[in-house]
Amino acid sequence: MCFGFLGIQFGFALQTANISRIFQTLGASLEQIPLLWVAAPITGLLVQPVVGYCSDRTWTRLGRRRPYFLGGAVLATLALLWMPHATTLWTAAVLLWLMDGTFNVAMEPFRAFVADQLPERQRPRGYLMQSFFIGVGAVIASVLPWLLATAGVSNVAPEGGLPDTLKYAFYAGGVAMLGAVSWTVLRTREYPPAQLLAFDPAPPAALPELRGIRRNGAGWLLAGVVAGLAIRSLALRQETYLLAAGLAVYGLLLIGYDVALAVRPVLRTRRGMLGHVLGDLHTMPAAMRQLAWVQLFSWFALFSMWIYATAAVARVQFGTTDPHSAAFNAAGNWVGVLFAVYNGCAALAAIVIPRLVRRWGLQASHLANLWLGGAGLVSFLFIRDPHWLLLPMLGVGFAWASILALPYAMLSDALPAAKMGVYMGIFNFFIVIPQLVAASLLGELLKRCFHGEPVWALVVGGGSLFVAGLCTLRVRLAPG
Repeated sequence: MCFGFLGIQFGFALQTANISRIFQTLGASLEQIPLLWVAAPITGLLVQPVVGYCSDRTWTRLGRRRPYFLGGAVLATLALLWMPHATTLWTAAVLLWLMDGTFNVAMEPFRAFVADQLPERQRPRGYLMQSFFIGVGAVIASVLPWLLATAGVSNVAPEGGLPDTLKYAFYAGGVAMLGAVSWTVLRTREYPPAQLLAFDPAPPAALPELRGIRRNGAGWLLAGVVAGLAIRSLALRQETYLLAAGLAVYGLLLIGYDVALAVRPVLRTRRGMLGHVLGDLHTMPAAMRQLAWVQLFSWFALFSMWIYATAAVARVQFGTTDPHSAAFNAAGNWVGVLFAVYNGCAALAAIVIPRLVRRWGLQASHLANLWLGGAGLVSFLFIRDPHWLLLPMLGVGFAWASILALPYAMLSDALPAAKMGVYMGIFNFFIVIPQLVAASLLGELLKRCFHGEPVWALVVGGGSLFVAGLCTLRVRLAPG
């Protein structure tokens, strides 16, 4: 049931390791890259709760979650095969949007799928098995351009195009994506909804209480307005307005739905998708609220690394800022190797972490792994030989394996079976929102505080992982 993640992560690793490089190759400046990445988190913010809500209510000949695996994989394969033919910056940005959206369609139900199929005591092992296959797929994808260049494939980008190493890597990604997900779709079965509910000892979940939703919405709207005024007064970059707009839009949605409830009381008992998602978000379990802070700081760090690793390594370890130079493309391939190392370490860590959990518990294990990753990112500032960068990536690998597994293990026991999909989709908000924050603020932060040096984005990411570890201690787990 976890093998499909190998294909999903194959495509996702190609995206995270190479999209910034592709943008720079096609003419983007270092300051433009975060803005070009914004489409990815916005897409996830919209897609994940919708897919989660719909998959909770789906039952077909293919089952409950598997139709979404397959549909997302087909569309993602098309996007991966198309990316090598991007010759303009706007085309690459649109394809990033398509890839990220379709990856989310395929990936989001996989989290709920494991919780559907396994009893509570086996879920940590199930999520760590997902981490193992994520690591395997990402290792192959991340190192593939470097292997192709070593084999003699051209690694120089022609004018207005991409190097052959990237083209062939993305073709392989399309094949791996469709093949691995199809294997899971064809080789697994799902419990019918009635049988699944019978396994859950909790009673069917009632509609969430919406008391205070208008006051909550007014608070978010006010926060958005204040943030917008602050951005204007400080003359921050245009993309930072996305954060203010997001806060204001969420507040308006809550206020608008409360008004709709007053006009049409029937909505209190017969809610549509928007009402269910807003209600569940407004009344999420306490453990989910506590884990949200862990996720926010963790994924901010990861997104900082994905956006700026190539630029940082090219500038600090390879001494170049020219995206068309041989040294820059060598740095891009080496970053692929580094990403392969942390993903390979994550696959091995998925075997070790269960022992840590049995000895230390979920929270202490997650804290230790996050701090290993934080130390690894901070060390990029001090290392000059690119080969020594392999060492800190081991710590990043432990953090990555833990981020992909332990928060879900902590959360799944607190969720009702009937809403596993929608709550997993909502939980992914706290993956998407920090990516949006990083894409909006990192460029401005580097410009104002660090003279535009991209390596400091990795240092900030390392500090964010230290904070995420401390937030883990606040999480109150379900008894048993």
